[in-house]
Amino acid sequence: MSITHNVNLPQKPSQRSRASRAKTRRNRIVGWLFLSPWVIGFLAFALYPFLASLFYSFTNYNILSPPQWIGLQNYQQMVQDPLFWQSLYNTLYYTVIFVPASTVLAIAIAMLLNQRVRGQTIYRTLFYLPSVVPLVASSVLWLWLFNPSFGFIDAFLRALGLPAPGWLYSEVWVKPSLILMSLWGIGQPIVIYLAGLQGVPQELYEAAHLEGANGWHRTRHITLPMISPVILFNVVLGMIGAFQYFTQAYVMTQGGPDNSSMFFALYLYQNAFQYLHLGYASAMAWLLFVVILIATLLVFKSSARWVYYGNEQ
Repeated sequence: MSITHNVNLPQKPSQRSRASRAKTRRNRIVGWLFLSPWVIGFLAFALYPFLASLFYSFTNYNILSPPQWIGLQNYQQMVQDPLFWQSLYNTLYYTVIFVPASTVLAIAIAMLLNQRVRGQTIYRTLFYLPSVVPLVASSVLWLWLFNPSFGFIDAFLRALGLPAPGWLYSEVWVKPSLILMSLWGIGQPIVIYLAGLQGVPQELYEAAHLEGANGWHRTRHITLPMISPVILFNVVLGMIGAFQYFTQAYVMTQGGPDNSSMFFALYLYQNAFQYLHLGYASAMAWLLFVVILIATLLVFKSSARWVYYGNEQ
């Protein structure tokens, strides 16, 4: 009678390495399968349009016929296009005024909302609500407010005996009107600034108070430096959004009066989808991309002088 013993013999190093490689390949395949929806979406809806627009910017393309290569003619045409320069000026005007004004106003409101007062939650909600209103709906609302015949703003000014400007119907006032409307909807940066203020250590304020610092000194030397990374974040996002300002101008003015509210993105849209000058519109889009990139890099380069990070020594 013989007894058989089942003994698990140790695997050879070569067998273990083959098994390890096979497992690694399986894990890699599973990983790519999980990533594939994002990869396909990125290639089809981001990378391909990005590269295609670069190609079309060197062509004469109207979507009805195959693109014809024309080299740098679209970019040369922009230099000679007076409406291009008008739209670029209007966009820079809006950006230069709106971004600093919205930053100062949002910080000031956030500091007020950070105070411990009764009804604090209600006040925060009221200031945030305009930012969740759809842009088209808010644009229609402000069309009524700015109406010179029955608008609430002009009626209020006339009741006070003050002159009522033409607002959206005036070449002088149309851009300030749109800036004023945009300042009404800065609830999102206010919330972000409010979150940043919550992270400022109270010990710094207490120490400054003991040293005799007044409110302005505490704001300048404690609050603003401590929330400077948040300011940088909101300034960059606000600047990028301002360069792409479109919806409100499209709904409210269509670029008028006399192209005084013809913003760059609106003119780009008209060339692409109204005139079917897709090659010229692609060239404009790439120029806008370069302008935004340069402006963003300049802001980041200057941030080394005024942005403070708490973990820096």
